[in-house]
Amino acid sequence: MTSKDIKKRIVCIGGGTGTFVALKGLKQFGQHLQAIVSMSDSGGSNKRIRDEFGLLPTSDLRQCLVALSDENGGVGLLRKLFMYRFEKGEGIKGMTFGNLFMAALTDIVGSQQEAIKQTGKVLRIHGAVIPVSYTDTNLEATYEDGTIVKEEHLIDEPEHDGTLKITNLELRPKAIGNPDAIKAIKTADLIVLGPGDLFTSVLPNILVEGIAEALKNTNATIVYVMNLMTKFGQTYNFTASDHIKTFEKYIGKSIDYVLVNSAPIPKKALEVYQKGKEYQVKDDLKDQAYYHVSRKSLINTSMVKVSKSDTLVRSLIRHDSDKLGEAIMELL
Repeated sequence: MTSKDIKKRIVCIGGGTGTFVALKGLKQFGQHLQAIVSMSDSGGSNKRIRDEFGLLPTSDLRQCLVALSDENGGVGLLRKLFMYRFEKGEGIKGMTFGNLFMAALTDIVGSQQEAIKQTGKVLRIHGAVIPVSYTDTNLEATYEDGTIVKEEHLIDEPEHDGTLKITNLELRPKAIGNPDAIKAIKTADLIVLGPGDLFTSVLPNILVEGIAEALKNTNATIVYVMNLMTKFGQTYNFTASDHIKTFEKYIGKSIDYVLVNSAPIPKKALEVYQKGKEYQVKDDLKDQAYYHVSRKSLINTSMVKVSKSDTLVRSLIRHDSDKLGEAIMELL
């Protein structure tokens, strides 16, 4: 067996659509994939999963499981089922089949941890999906005017002045790191941070006890995939360098590469985002002593259609899975 035949250990850290896109693109290369997923989401169907079922949020887990699932044979239909969102029915409108499936399976097998493993078997996933923590916790953000917001969905869709900068982010109560997540980081060859909302998808993982320390000490190459657009309420008017400075606050100078999209974003999409006070992230990066910038065409120019029953605001323009996967593999 040659060194090229040995599977590399790639760990994607984040949650939501961004991590789904990265995993889907990387899956085709046959490497050893692991997804570390944030567990502090409190919006949409996740709020109901937490409040009514007493479970940790499942939406980001579900998306990662689907991204890693087998796309051949009958599993293809299961993939569609897991992403299906009910548009009718009092009580279940807006819920996804996958979230309900995992809630039911938790009752059957006795624990959410085991339900995640069994769901992976049902979908025949290529890799592993690892909750960053099993602590029931919530995000708390402090803004520059002293405003404190205590739940993820209120940070994500602000009722306060969304132009304010976040000066502090923490988890309450403090979350204990999942040993499997810490081990994955320590033994990885390459770690991918993002893409995804900086303060509600990526950083919540780093706030968990043991994760930031593991990232600082790992021998893995760390890649940050720069977001395409700013986020009102989180990164209003942030440039690319502002994103990197935020990471430095939590994990020091640990990033080795920054992947930046160099292709133009469709004018129609920019006009839609501008109405919500969100803009293309300005690329003001230069190679630094500790990281290099890699610029490539990474965008999927097709605007995403969102389900009418989805109560959350979703990104309309996303990274292209295949392009992103190829760009990450080049760094490996």
